[in-house]
Amino acid sequence: MQESQPSPIALTGRPVISATGLFTPAESISNAELVSSFNAFADRHNAAHAEAIAAGEAEPLPYSSVEFIEKASGIKSRHVMSKAPILDPGTMCPRLPERGNDELSIMAEIGVAAARQALERAGRSPQDVDAVLCAASNMQRAYPAMAIEIQQALGIDGFGFDMNVACSSATFGIQTAADYIRAGNARSVLVVSPEITSGHLNWRDRDSHFIFGDVATAVLVEDAAIAPSAHWDILGTKLKTVFSNNIRNNFGFLNRATPETEGTPDKLFVQEGRKVFKEVVPMVAQMILDEAKRLGIDPQTLRRLWLHQANAGMNRLIAHKVLGHEANEDESPTVLDTYGNTSSAGSIIAFHQHRDDLAAGDTGLICSFGAGYSAGTVFVRKIG
Repeated sequence: MQESQPSPIALTGRPVISATGLFTPAESISNAELVSSFNAFADRHNAAHAEAIAAGEAEPLPYSSVEFIEKASGIKSRHVMSKAPILDPGTMCPRLPERGNDELSIMAEIGVAAARQALERAGRSPQDVDAVLCAASNMQRAYPAMAIEIQQALGIDGFGFDMNVACSSATFGIQTAADYIRAGNARSVLVVSPEITSGHLNWRDRDSHFIFGDVATAVLVEDAAIAPSAHWDILGTKLKTVFSNNIRNNFGFLNRATPETEGTPDKLFVQEGRKVFKEVVPMVAQMILDEAKRLGIDPQTLRRLWLHQANAGMNRLIAHKVLGHEANEDESPTVLDTYGNTSSAGSIIAFHQHRDDLAAGDTGLICSFGAGYSAGTVFVRKIG
């Protein structure tokens, strides 16, 4: 007599977040350390151009300060993969040695670390996963895709691809993963966001030298039928893009930096901060309100907002417009003060670190916004 085979699990096509993972670099830079480095660079620059400055042909570089940084951003420190070269006034950028083609790349390494944590938290093995999406603001190479390298390192038999929507990459990745679940094309998808944003930051620019930090996050999106008993239902997702030059980075294989242009501002992160603030805040707030209405959710009942961690002032205004009152730290937690802006990973870090205290049935919002302009919303409800 043949032994009966277990019946296959009937999939629901309903996507949920089963678990998240986080990799944080061991090294961090305080505002005081950063200011000391920048001001030493400013002294060197001003001394080297003293004659031109005295003749009125050039402007001296002004000093940065801890007070200026915290008032402008709310950032107090940031984690980085390569601290010493960033703080060296003669270097002021990370130095990450190239690895051989037979070695795991640095982006894949930190992405794998975050992914393993997510899998462990969900009680999953790599063999349970069907796809890997590497969703990040910068890729260290064009191909092979970072996602495929992460897939290989984890031992996943499926498929993977990279996607870049700047600071909204993770939420765009979550919707893409959720769509695979809804369509029945996958049961379990890892969205991995390794963000080494210290590499695209102009550490010599007083107006932005304090913004970014490094990190990696992972989100495991699965069909509800196979999810752990404690998970987060994805109630709805919404994406939006509007072209803008106000946040830009022109580095690429067609116009990459050369010895003559290395260090020029447009080959690194540049932005018109005031314009970004003025244009993005109302766009994102209205997008959240519109999507909440479509889903039949009263925005004022949202238990928590896990917003993009770029600027404390932007988050404060967006939360006020959504909730109808000034949000407290419990309603809109921040990780910006210790992580800095980690691009697409920011809202995921906030969700990862500030969700366990919510009760079953509580509803919240993961939201990102940034260059593009791009914005993504993921409304979730705690189950179990």
